[in-house]
Amino acid sequence: MSVNTNFDATFCGKLAIHKTNSIQDYGYLIVLDINSLNIIQASENISELYSNPVEELIGLHFSNCIPEHAFDALKAEFDKGIRNRVPFKSSFVTKATPVPVTLLCHIKEDMVILEIEKDDEVPERVFSEVFQEVRSFIASIENTKSLQEVCEASIHEIRRIAGFDGIRMYRFDEHWNGEVIAEEIEGTLESYLGQTFPASDVPKQARDLYVKNPFRLIPNKDYITHRLYPVINPIAGGFIDLSDCNLRSVAAVHLEYMANMHVAASMSIRVMVEGKLWGLISCHHITPNYLSLENRSIFEWLSIEISYRIAAIIKQEALIESGRLSDIKADIIQCIFSKGDMAKGLMEDEGKQFLSLLDLDGFSVSINGDIVSHGIVPEQDEIENMLLWANSKSLGTVFSSHEFGEVYDDARHYQNIASGVVIIPINSHKGDFVIGFRPERIKDISWGGNPNEAVNFEKDGIKYHPRNSFKLWQQTIFGQSKVWTEAELAIAESFKNFLYQFDADQTFN
Repeated sequence: MSVNTNFDATFCGKLAIHKTNSIQDYGYLIVLDINSLNIIQASENISELYSNPVEELIGLHFSNCIPEHAFDALKAEFDKGIRNRVPFKSSFVTKATPVPVTLLCHIKEDMVILEIEKDDEVPERVFSEVFQEVRSFIASIENTKSLQEVCEASIHEIRRIAGFDGIRMYRFDEHWNGEVIAEEIEGTLESYLGQTFPASDVPKQARDLYVKNPFRLIPNKDYITHRLYPVINPIAGGFIDLSDCNLRSVAAVHLEYMANMHVAASMSIRVMVEGKLWGLISCHHITPNYLSLENRSIFEWLSIEISYRIAAIIKQEALIESGRLSDIKADIIQCIFSKGDMAKGLMEDEGKQFLSLLDLDGFSVSINGDIVSHGIVPEQDEIENMLLWANSKSLGTVFSSHEFGEVYDDARHYQNIASGVVIIPINSHKGDFVIGFRPERIKDISWGGNPNEAVNFEKDGIKYHPRNSFKLWQQTIFGQSKVWTEAELAIAESFKNFLYQFDADQTFN
């Protein structure tokens, strides 16, 4: 599924959001030379901790900023090598009373980036309390049986722990559009359940950052931006990469996007399946909402648990589906052997087994120029032309498409019958194929705002704004069938290998 304007690829994906050279105002940032441990760069608001202008901090050895015992322990962490997101408790030495802080250390090859946040005055919870909270969460999702159940349970528990006004689970499709599949909201927040948001809402470079970072917090969209000083990092020779940093400032277009949604704070938690971004849990609050580093660490833990449970359910469903298809394939193979003829075996019992194997409405078999078909299929001459097209591709593996008219123009004339096509080569050199057909499934997509207005440019063609309306926008999709599953394509490829070998044995005999 795609929309007319792909801002994700043509525009939004080019923004360098990892090199903003500035931070949000709920913390401070210091950059050290890994060799000397001298401060080479810092956020301008560091004067709040240091009690002197940022310029006076540059060149200072970091041992002057924290107690001696803390510095020795921190240096031992640096000596362990390249790592990210290493937490460290200390205090920041000032001319007045030392300030308790938490450091989040990103240890690079040539520098160390330190994110610094003041510790709350509220006493920390002991680990057993945190573990109990997380264990309760895990228990709530352990017994879920379906993706929908685990998604609904996850957002319910996160909302209970974090207290956001609204939480939504987005699942990405093959084009990176995100559908809201679960939701809990209150107050004035608008419901988006069942609606789809264009890929440009979470563009490619933002998705890449979620692969690196479990969550993204914006406590207050109206935060004061603090730049790094000096502007040019002396080691990098330019802006440094802040990809791993929680404090990294936010692109203006996203802050405007939040304003258009009428929310002041947001947090997004990633869901990963097999190393790939599967979805996001998006949390919104009407008013500013700061979460401590401790609480954010809990959500990092929950992200892992949610991802694990969703991946387990997907894997279990795939195993069940693969087992079912394997049983059907075995019956078809037995029938082909008993008939001693490929086409007759496939057509046995009116082809019901093969139709069931790949969830088809019809199929055609072409062997040595003879074509036999069963079920709902295109006209004979249309099948012959399709075979010529397939033969020109010299297919060595199974070909599939759920929008065949996009790759083969003639198919647009019979998309009600063959919007979905799977082509299994028996022997492409001889022009022998099995072709399965799926009909068109006309569907309505409920977009959260017009996807073709996801980005609105000003007259100069440079300045831009996100869409200011999330009003339901309906789009009707034609020319697409039900999407082929991985299990179906895997069994089709396995079946292709059998057909090739059977054909070779028959030829040899």
